[in-house]
Amino acid sequence: MGGVRKLAVPFVVPGPCGVAVRDRLGHLTARDEMVLRAVGEHQGALASRDLKARCADGLEHSADTWAARKRELTVLSSSRIAGAITKATHDQWALARRCQAAHIQTLETGIKMLRHRLSLSIGEKGTKRAAGGYRLKSEWFRKSRRLVMLEARHTAAVAEWQAGRVRVVRGGRRLLNTRHHLAQAGLTEGQWRQRWEAERWFIAADGESGKRFGNETIRVTPNGEVSIKLPAPLAHLANAGHGRYTLTTRIAFAHRGAEWADRIGANRAVAYRIHLDTRRGRWYLTASWQRPVVQTIPLATARARGMIGVDTNADHFAAYHLDSHGNPIGDPHRFGFDLSGTAGHRDAQLRHALTRLIHWARRVGVAAIGIEDLDFTTEKTREKHGRRKRFRQLISGIPTGKLKARLVSMAAEHGLSIVAVDPAYTTLWGAQHWQKPLVTPRRTMSRHDAAGIAIGRRALGHPIRRRTAPPPHDRSDRAGHRTAQAGPGDRGREGTRPPTTDRPPGEPSPNGTRTREPSASNTVRDAPSTQQWDQDSLTHTG
Repeated sequence: MGGVRKLAVPFVVPGPCGVAVRDRLGHLTARDEMVLRAVGEHQGALASRDLKARCADGLEHSADTWAARKRELTVLSSSRIAGAITKATHDQWALARRCQAAHIQTLETGIKMLRHRLSLSIGEKGTKRAAGGYRLKSEWFRKSRRLVMLEARHTAAVAEWQAGRVRVVRGGRRLLNTRHHLAQAGLTEGQWRQRWEAERWFIAADGESGKRFGNETIRVTPNGEVSIKLPAPLAHLANAGHGRYTLTTRIAFAHRGAEWADRIGANRAVAYRIHLDTRRGRWYLTASWQRPVVQTIPLATARARGMIGVDTNADHFAAYHLDSHGNPIGDPHRFGFDLSGTAGHRDAQLRHALTRLIHWARRVGVAAIGIEDLDFTTEKTREKHGRRKRFRQLISGIPTGKLKARLVSMAAEHGLSIVAVDPAYTTLWGAQHWQKPLVTPRRTMSRHDAAGIAIGRRALGHPIRRRTAPPPHDRSDRAGHRTAQAGPGDRGREGTRPPTTDRPPGEPSPNGTRTREPSASNTVRDAPSTQQWDQDSLTHTG
């Protein structure tokens, strides 16, 4: 066990800190759509200009430059719209900065792996913890060229990081590259142009506590009336007082409608965003607000009523119910999903599987769900797995980040906590200690089901192995099986049991003889033996 790395301590995942709901802006008139498009184009151009200025500032950004940019935008819009644009600009720049750091880390990981494998002999086999050498000399040559290329990319990325230069595309780099592959995307140039322009629009406003209905720029009344404060150059399009335009449609949030109504009734901040789905030709309004920080329950409280251990796989969740002592209850449960197809289909499949998992957790009465704290950032590189393209696609397809965010937010609505554990060795040790013992004529156990037990036991604070190992055959209790599991805090739980005697361990017998006769043998023999066997002393010479 000397090679086993130190495992991280399980912890309760903090709950969600924000809420977002959406409703369709249906039955808009032609004038309504014209005004929304005009507002989106005007404010989108301002946002693009502000983002360019922020990227030009780089690391020289300060409060003074921020105030100067906001003053320039205020003249062409309003103070509140200028504040929303500059805030969105800073968030986008910070996101690009984090992505740049992650890109540098990925390059460093690939360079390290290439250098290691190139340092080995051709055909040298690897181990479980380190990859081996390349199979062919031609492959070694190609990888050496790739190493030079990655080092050049790394040098350029580090230089941009130190200079504070980031690369940002308003509208998305993926959609921008789609312009060169319209046939594969099934789009015409006009359809792509419409989608590109819609993605670059900016019709959003941050909430303000204490203001009427929590937002002065995009205001939504309790009866669902939506009105927008128009920018100064578009004030002539207003159909209401104070330069506002009121839409003819009404909204009603079906999900969290009561919570939203309570917030705007108390004039608490609610942020809004209006966007156009060009594929469906529909307008939507998204409302979002922050929740107060809720203290997570103690880990002991989460463990009190048992745990459900969940093993995350590429096409299903393998879950097992365990009591507070770590004993499996019932049969394994599997919640399948299909991550092929469009992003909307994948998201729906994931939500449906998580919904079934949470409903089952509520039925069995647990207070928490144990999952692995997965992060495949260092496992997706082609340099590490080489030709194992299907395996790289497999781990890349598991939505670890979206899964944790979805599960935490959905479980919080049902009063369930999430306990994250170290994912090391859960599949290996689960299959070793739990897969075979739980197989029955009516129950099949996969290694993923056994991994769910291992994850649940680790979340409960118990060791993964079923029980302490029985002693060897040369011990006094003759390899008897131990039926009681060792507690996580019991000292010497890996040791042997004391022999069954009529005295405390370590004390001599009172008379030097046995006080209990040996039991009669059940072996059937032809005739009982009459020979008497005497134990001679070691000095007896015969």
